[in-house]
Amino acid sequence: MPIFIDRRLNPKDKSLGNRQRFLRRAREELKRSIRDQIRAGRIADVDAEHVVPMPERGTGEPTFNDARDTGRRRHILPGNRQFSQGDLIPKPGQGGGMGGSSPGKTASEDDFRFVLSREEVLDLFFEDLELPDLVKLNLKEILAFKPRRAGFAATGSPTNINVGRTMRNSHGRRIALRRPKQAAVDAIMQELALLEAAPPDAQTHERVVALKEEIERLERRRRRIAFVDPVDIRFNRFDQRPVPNAKAVMFCLMDVSGSMGEREKDLAKRFFVLLHLFLKRRYERTEIVFIRHTHEAQEVDEETFFYCTQSGGTVVSTALEEMHRVIEQRYPASEWNIYAAQASDGDNFATDSERCIALLNGKLMRLCQYFAYVEIIDERESHIFGATENGTSLWRAYSAIESNWPNFQMSRIATAADIYPVFRQLFAKQPALRKSA
Repeated sequence: MPIFIDRRLNPKDKSLGNRQRFLRRAREELKRSIRDQIRAGRIADVDAEHVVPMPERGTGEPTFNDARDTGRRRHILPGNRQFSQGDLIPKPGQGGGMGGSSPGKTASEDDFRFVLSREEVLDLFFEDLELPDLVKLNLKEILAFKPRRAGFAATGSPTNINVGRTMRNSHGRRIALRRPKQAAVDAIMQELALLEAAPPDAQTHERVVALKEEIERLERRRRRIAFVDPVDIRFNRFDQRPVPNAKAVMFCLMDVSGSMGEREKDLAKRFFVLLHLFLKRRYERTEIVFIRHTHEAQEVDEETFFYCTQSGGTVVSTALEEMHRVIEQRYPASEWNIYAAQASDGDNFATDSERCIALLNGKLMRLCQYFAYVEIIDERESHIFGATENGTSLWRAYSAIESNWPNFQMSRIATAADIYPVFRQLFAKQPALRKSA
């Protein structure tokens, strides 16, 4: 009779085998559930743990069954208080069965809830997104690696000893080898002290000799069976994961003028929150520059960009000029991959759109790897999505840029539900783009 013992470990560490196998098998279902939750919730909720309902189908594990045509089998079946030998058992009713769709009183187990950590959520959410045309411009840089937890090993550096796992192994080995406990030795020594203090006689002398021999035997056994043996020691094991070392900078440009209502500003901020999470998760060496503008532009920090209020007129070219100034001062195009994302409602000063075209055609697009423009439109205008002949003056002006530069992309957002699809459209993995001369 075959006996199978599963000795695989299943702690909470997500890097261990069982959890990783399940994530690989249910990857598509997990990604779909996360996307549905993000569309229905807040973008900021991406950066947190998620409880994902999983259907029972597709989660079965391999099992071993007896061959029905060969071998000898013995079954132990539970007894009952209702039937005797020879009784006929009625068929179950229409509502019976586990997981059935028909109405009935039987409880079903159609799904279970699987908890994903913050890192697993972000890995699945941004799995098929990347910055387009990211290249290594500085040849002096070397490939960098980042250590990542990958279970335990029997050898390693003393600084990586896992005390918990080592002591658990030590405890199990001492129990298996029946190493005498210190409490047992102390109890014998206490009894020996009492006998030595008592009046001497032949029986007491024999008992003292026996106790001393027992103590010596226990001490020898304790010395032979070490408290912590080298075979017990376990080390934290780390795999070296390559880290992208290309230097990149992302410019975030947002219109905060009076023409941007609270709805428009909220949608723009949601888009940039998603972009910010994407960059921080996938590109640890990517720098982010925040520029907000009204009739004048200024570089601000992350807190000011997302939360401070401001109003005024609208001159979009000031943001592009500020971006060009920062590039010249800190981010030479020969050493940095330069990206930009701009969000606006399309409103602009009457003659400023021509100035924007000149700046993009003459300077910025020659420096940028990729430029994404997102226009926040009214929900009633969503039926003209993608109609380049309609829309604002800035949309029409940027349409000319899009036709001339393959590394310039633009799209529209009408509701919060449009943010993620547009984001995927702008940053989905695609063939490398070539910058026009």
